[in-house]
Amino acid sequence: MNPGDREPIGEAERITLTVGAPAHGGHCVARLDGQVVFVRHALPGERVVAVVTEVHSGYLRADAVEILEPSPDRVAPPCPYAGPGLCGGCDLQHATADAQRAWKTAVLREQLTRLGKLGDDEVDALGAAVDGLPGELTGWRTRVRYAVDAAGRAGLLKHRSHEVVPIDRCLIAHPAIQALPVLDRQWPTADAVETVATSGGDVAVLERPGGEVRTVREDALGRTWTIGAETFWQVHAAAAATLVGAVLDLVGPRAGERAWDLYGGAGLFAAALAERVGPDGRVTLVESAPDGVAAARANLADLPWVEVVAAKVETALARRRVAGPVDVVVLDPPRTGAGARVVDALAGSGARAVGYVACDPAAFARDVRTFRERGWRLAELRGYDCFPMTHHLECVGLLVPN
Repeated sequence: MNPGDREPIGEAERITLTVGAPAHGGHCVARLDGQVVFVRHALPGERVVAVVTEVHSGYLRADAVEILEPSPDRVAPPCPYAGPGLCGGCDLQHATADAQRAWKTAVLREQLTRLGKLGDDEVDALGAAVDGLPGELTGWRTRVRYAVDAAGRAGLLKHRSHEVVPIDRCLIAHPAIQALPVLDRQWPTADAVETVATSGGDVAVLERPGGEVRTVREDALGRTWTIGAETFWQVHAAAAATLVGAVLDLVGPRAGERAWDLYGGAGLFAAALAERVGPDGRVTLVESAPDGVAAARANLADLPWVEVVAAKVETALARRRVAGPVDVVVLDPPRTGAGARVVDALAGSGARAVGYVACDPAAFARDVRTFRERGWRLAELRGYDCFPMTHHLECVGLLVPN
């Protein structure tokens, strides 16, 4: 049958595919009569039977439901809720630890070449690879938001859906969260339940909607931080120390220098910068979330050479609320990235180095391309598997002017 003679493929149809390389988003790319198919629950090189879950004009989405020729990297998912039609939180429970990191490395490299416009030789020279963090593949997540269904049962959402899958345990949740009485009771008035288990030994359960406000303690950089339970903090127990260490190593702040910490949150990177530049230097932290601003001001009060500016980063830069000479910048934007306006301002700031902490490789690659167009280059890059069992990764890049 010629491809043009095939009946249009519909949802729930079963198709047989040979799966190709991984792509950003937790799936692999396959082709059916020239049409792109994004396949979840498969591994590169496998031959699978997949069920179509979405039909679009230029591509299909599908779930692998039968593995005809398995990859040697395939393992049985440890969680009974990991699989087609079930919880959408973990994309890679069916892969070994090494395969998960190889998957993320391939995605990072592909994004840098396709979106960042780096050559293969440039990516090779960077040694782009995703390394694991201390600890296990499970039990690492210190903040979990459970959704609540119409029957009042707590659970997690299906992939690309608002449908709740009731569960009795989340294996990637911190053991202290797994022990909480959340999944074995009803939540008749809640839409969601926030749970937190901190490095400072605090545990919190917050019903949402609800007006309760809780503060918790986090231990990092030899300091104890008091923050709101819902204030942003790295969710992997080892991520804060790992990412701060990478930033300091790459950017190398020196005594007396001036530093900016943009999208600074509660001040984790600002505190590290302040210790390096010392009282003869200066650190300016910019954050727009009110809880982050309050936490930064309270927790960095003993560092008078740190200024906390409450503003959106692009606004602060455009209106020169952050101005004057700067030597080093730490950039830790949300998943959407920094964007051209921020990159333009940093490229013309006179800084000698920008340390970019990225939780989305596509947004990072786009910003790298913009930096390159402004005469900067990506000099070093490190990747970290801060989110085992999922497709997410974190990377830290050093950008310098040519």
